[in-house]
Amino acid sequence: MSLVLLEKHASIARLTLNRPDKRNALNAALVEELKHHLTTLAQEENIRVIILTGAGKAFSAGADLATLQKLQQASAEENLHDSQHLAELFYQIYTHPKPIIAQINGHAIAGGCGLASVCDFSIAASTAKLGFSEVRIGFVPAIVMVFVLRKLGDTVARELFLRGHLISAEEAAQYKLITRCVPPESLEKEVLQLAQELTYQTSASAVSLTKRMLANVPGMGLQEALAYATQMNALARSTADCKAGIRAFLEKSDPPWRAR
Repeated sequence: MSLVLLEKHASIARLTLNRPDKRNALNAALVEELKHHLTTLAQEENIRVIILTGAGKAFSAGADLATLQKLQQASAEENLHDSQHLAELFYQIYTHPKPIIAQINGHAIAGGCGLASVCDFSIAASTAKLGFSEVRIGFVPAIVMVFVLRKLGDTVARELFLRGHLISAEEAAQYKLITRCVPPESLEKEVLQLAQELTYQTSASAVSLTKRMLANVPGMGLQEALAYATQMNALARSTADCKAGIRAFLEKSDPPWRAR
C-alpha cells in the first residue's frame, strides 16, 4: 500500500498522507515516499501548486511512537540518521520551488503540526486542533523549532513549545501559526481557490525565486542581504516570465500564465 497518494488535476498536485489507521503518523517509509514525490514534482513544469493533506480524520499525529520506541534501542548514529531524514523533509518543503498548501483536515500534532507549519500556506478546518506536544512525552520539538521561530518569534514559540498544549485552529490562525481556519465544509473549496489563484495569477519563476529569497534572507546580515537581493532583482529581470509579464502589462493583455 502506498503511504502517500499522488493525484494530479491540471496544474495542481495533491499529496495525501495515507496511514489513516495510525492518524497519518510519520515513519521513515512515509517520509521517504513524501520526499520522493516532492523531488519528482519539482521537475514537472506543468505542476504549479502542491496540496498536502491527510487521509481519514487526522492531518497527522506526528512521529510514529512505535517507531520512536524501537529507536530507543538503536545506536546514536541510527538515531541521527532518522532525525536527518525528517529534517531533510521539512527543509525540502520549506525551500521547494513550487508553493505548497497544507489542507489541514483534522488534528495536526507534534511533527504533524511541524509538517503543516513549514508549508507556504496552511488552511485548517475549524474543528482541527494543533500543537507541539513533544514536551508532554519527554521529547523535544527540535527540528521544527528552526522553522517556527522564523515564523512566530520567541514569545509565541515559547508559549507553544514549552506548554505543549493543543490549541484550536482559530487560535492557531490568531497566532499566525497557520494562514487561516474555515468551516470544515468549506475547506476543500478554500484550498482549491487558493491553488487556482497561484496557478493563474502568478508567475512560476517569480514565485520560485521569491520562495528562495524568503528562505535565505532571514539568516543574512543587512549588507549581505542587500547584495543578495540586488543579484536576485537583476536575475528576475532576465527571466522569460518577467519579460512576458511586463510586455503584457504595457499592452494591456494577459500574461501567458493567465491565458492557460
